[in-house]
Amino acid sequence: MEDQTMDKDYICIEGNIGTGKTSFSTRLAKDLGAQLILEEFADNPFLPFFYKNPERYAFSVELFFLTERFKQLESALSKQDLFLKGNVADYTFPKSMLFSRSNLSPEEYRLFQNLYKILQRNIPDPSLLVYLHRPVEQLLENIQKRGRSYEQNISEDYLTKIQNTYFEYFQSIIHFPILVVDVTALDFVNNPEHYQQLKEIIGRSYLPGTHSIRLM
Repeated sequence: MEDQTMDKDYICIEGNIGTGKTSFSTRLAKDLGAQLILEEFADNPFLPFFYKNPERYAFSVELFFLTERFKQLESALSKQDLFLKGNVADYTFPKSMLFSRSNLSPEEYRLFQNLYKILQRNIPDPSLLVYLHRPVEQLLENIQKRGRSYEQNISEDYLTKIQNTYFEYFQSIIHFPILVVDVTALDFVNNPEHYQQLKEIIGRSYLPGTHSIRLM
């Protein structure tokens, strides 16, 4: 089957916390000769405080993420390097809405939603959104292994809530393709065959809407 990955000028790799989306995005962008857009989450000064006291810092952390994601994507997608072929990002702009829906109070969420809608008009839809799915138990293991101190208190309930929010969002999307890939059995960081298997799946052509695949 012909690899059509290069025909996709804006690929977003998504997933829950600890799924490996940044590692995969980095390698994929290098292989494709594409511009790599990585979320600069470490620059969010509210993030460590949020994990300790979510109710107090939720709005601050989500507002910071929203404005930083907007600035980064608007700049990167509007100034394409002639020597690079498309874009690969390890997040999608609607991520701001999905996490805020889980983290904010109803009143805060309505305010956040109004601001999001204004900014969203300037960000294009991806050519393909790829969601890397792993069970929550595996996510918790990965989070513990990478050892970020402020992530160690992330709970199973929180990861499950984020996962369900993504799945609800996918059900509403009919205007661009979403590929939900179960990568439970894959180690695409350390196993080249697993990486190539996932890359080949992404290279296929998909109609708008959600498509689910389990890789073994």
